[in-house]
Amino acid sequence: MKFLRDFLDRQQPRFKAGGKFEKYYALFEMIDTFLYTPGEVTKESTHVKDSLDLKRMMMTVVVALVPCIIFAMYNTGMQANLALAKLGQQAASGWRGDVLAFFSIGIDPQSFLSSLAHGALYFVPLLIVSYAVGGAWESLFALIRGHEINEGFLVTGMLFPLILPPTMPWWQAALGISFGVVVGKEVFGGVGKNFLNPALTGRAFLFFAYPAQISGDAVWIAVDGFSGATPLSVGSAGGQAAIEKAVSWTDAFLGMIPGSMGETSTLACLIGAVILIISGIASWRIMASVVIGAGCLAFLFNAVGSSTNMMFSVTPGWHFVLGGFAFGLVFMATDPVSGAMTRTGQWIYGLLIGCMVILIRVVNPAFPEGMMLAILFGNVWAPVIDHYVVKANIKRRMKRNGQ
Repeated sequence: MKFLRDFLDRQQPRFKAGGKFEKYYALFEMIDTFLYTPGEVTKESTHVKDSLDLKRMMMTVVVALVPCIIFAMYNTGMQANLALAKLGQQAASGWRGDVLAFFSIGIDPQSFLSSLAHGALYFVPLLIVSYAVGGAWESLFALIRGHEINEGFLVTGMLFPLILPPTMPWWQAALGISFGVVVGKEVFGGVGKNFLNPALTGRAFLFFAYPAQISGDAVWIAVDGFSGATPLSVGSAGGQAAIEKAVSWTDAFLGMIPGSMGETSTLACLIGAVILIISGIASWRIMASVVIGAGCLAFLFNAVGSSTNMMFSVTPGWHFVLGGFAFGLVFMATDPVSGAMTRTGQWIYGLLIGCMVILIRVVNPAFPEGMMLAILFGNVWAPVIDHYVVKANIKRRMKRNGQ
């Protein structure tokens, strides 16, 4: 690829200050940085903290997302193939059926390749929409402000389709990512200045603007005429006993259930968590405190019980494997920009999210998912939490120094 590197080097003067295409430097820099490691790096030892730059950080998160992406495509396709088999259909309909037929791929639910290929025909278009529309907004704001395009959208654009149902219309996905990027990030100044997670902000917009397509009242199986209640909706009506009749805990843990494409597999999320914790990118304190907060409050509700609210009976073990709990725990709550930054603040922030998700799921079952709203609520309070933690630390030091 030396010819490509040489070509970019020859074009670079045209985009730098004084060049013919100076105002388009942000676009050139985005392409160059995406393809290659930045050529201009800090070399003085007094300025080097470690070898982790923003690009390496974002690529590590992408690697951590790979298990979720693979399972998202596989499970989406498997659920669709199972539904088609139950309906007695031998092939998928529409252009997806034509694509599968062209490559001689059937709809066998037992075939990993068949399920992966079928699911990819739902996931990949949403991924393309997310990157195309969100990237266009990022580029527009970068050009207007004269800023470089940050690698942060590489992750945001990948997270967004993972938290959508496979049946989400493309134009609604485009609206959602637009709202997330523009209102959730750019209006606050762009990367590093947003206090809300952009992907979750876009999903929240879709949740309230188009509830029929994204509410938790029905599962999302990519087959027309085939639907049913989600495990959490089943729980709100019949408690844990009803959930256990609908799905097994093992299937819920592995992700062999319908739902938002990347959120169903707790196992895939845990693999990502290991990668992020070992690399030092995600805070294990936030993950641990979310689990502690959710687990303790769920145990409390179990002990109190209720004859009118069946969700009181759902144990922590089931809460952890249903809905978007695991995905939000690993990839959303730990967002270094919108989450708490101080160590003490991370514990408080995580406990707040953990308690909030159980409160929403149990006390207000009208929103059976809960994790999305809990994390956004935590995002709002994260700056306040950090402020008072820092303020308390200053007072403690002043007292220790006799001031």
